[in-house]
Amino acid sequence: MDVENTARTGILKGCLVRLKAHPLSKVGPGLITGVADDDPSGIATYSQAGAQYGLGMLWTMPLAFPLMATIQLMCADLGRVTGKGLAANIKAAFPPFVLYSVVVLLLIANTLNISADVAAMGEVAELVTGVNRHWMTACFVFATLVLQVFIPYHRYVHFLKWLTLSLVAYAAVLFTVHVPWRQVALRTFWPTFTLDASSAAVIVGVFGTTISPYLFFWQAAEEVEDMERSDGSAPLVSDVRAAPPELRRISWDTWSGMFYSDLAAWFIMLATAVTLHVAGVTNIDTAAQAASALRPLAGDFAYALFAAGIFGVGMIGVPVLAGSGAYALSEAMGWNEGLERKVADASGFYAIIAVSVLIGLVLQYSPISPMRALLISAVINGVVAVPLMAVVILLVSKASVMGKFTARWRIRMLGWLATGVMGVAAIAMLVAH
Repeated sequence: MDVENTARTGILKGCLVRLKAHPLSKVGPGLITGVADDDPSGIATYSQAGAQYGLGMLWTMPLAFPLMATIQLMCADLGRVTGKGLAANIKAAFPPFVLYSVVVLLLIANTLNISADVAAMGEVAELVTGVNRHWMTACFVFATLVLQVFIPYHRYVHFLKWLTLSLVAYAAVLFTVHVPWRQVALRTFWPTFTLDASSAAVIVGVFGTTISPYLFFWQAAEEVEDMERSDGSAPLVSDVRAAPPELRRISWDTWSGMFYSDLAAWFIMLATAVTLHVAGVTNIDTAAQAASALRPLAGDFAYALFAAGIFGVGMIGVPVLAGSGAYALSEAMGWNEGLERKVADASGFYAIIAVSVLIGLVLQYSPISPMRALLISAVINGVVAVPLMAVVILLVSKASVMGKFTARWRIRMLGWLATGVMGVAAIAMLVAH
């Protein structure tokens, strides 16, 4: 019996060693942050853009990529250079009302977004398995809670990285249908569409989904987590010699992770454009509806791929949504935080995660529809994103915060451009609603 147990232990250790040695183990928070951006709610938004406007909205992704990557890079640098998360840095540099207003709105938006995401996952699971969607939603919620609360982050992060491959499913869908690639290339870089209230709403939805406040808090916090987990690591403001390789790693990780996210969103738009739009299906409310509508048009294989992508990104997106809110509030309140800590050492942090996810589950049984929850979340995110982006740019521009590692002028210019674009989008969204 001892020999058998020893053998099993050896096999498990061998599996973990192989996982850690895999190239995916080299990437950091940028990849997971990017994939979390394409959560089931995001899939619904991109699917609606493709179904309603065909190839006409593909141009939004090349435009969004440098803007989203720049803001995420600033947040990642801020966390690694200072050794503090975004909320902790805001707390130190701005009046309390700035911090607490942002954190409260973030928690509300995240909880509503979680509700919409787990509802989509449950709906897809019901379509695939026939099991009641509410039961399946409860299973997904339980699984995400177990991962975050009871398993140290460094253990399950390897499996989250493998789940990021689920986005490849949307590229694979394109092999099952006819794609006019020459026209696709033209519309990606030379848009033609009529700007009216409807198209403006879709553009606003795409940018609001792509550049979201919860991703800012998550990536900064995970850079801090990674630093604290590495022996001998310290904030770069006090460990200048470690800065060049670390900043290069963060830059590569963030730009590649956001590119992967942006490319996957482009694939989702394209897949629905060449299937649903061509067939006259122009109204998509949820990711599950997109998968269901795809089945009779592109076949069972394309349907299965689309559904698998929803499951995979949902299992990443929900923990990121819950975790980002927990980091933000814990840093604001001065509580212990971190997914590497045990529950007894960070009870407030884990309580926020549990409450956010459980409220998201309870909302499934309320009169608030998942789409209504998503709409409210989008409006809140639109309101929060613009001032928060300005705060991030100001923080990374301060020598008192970043030391000698203040953001370069090109990055700051791109950041202000992104803030301007999001400002216009937020105003358009508020006017539309």
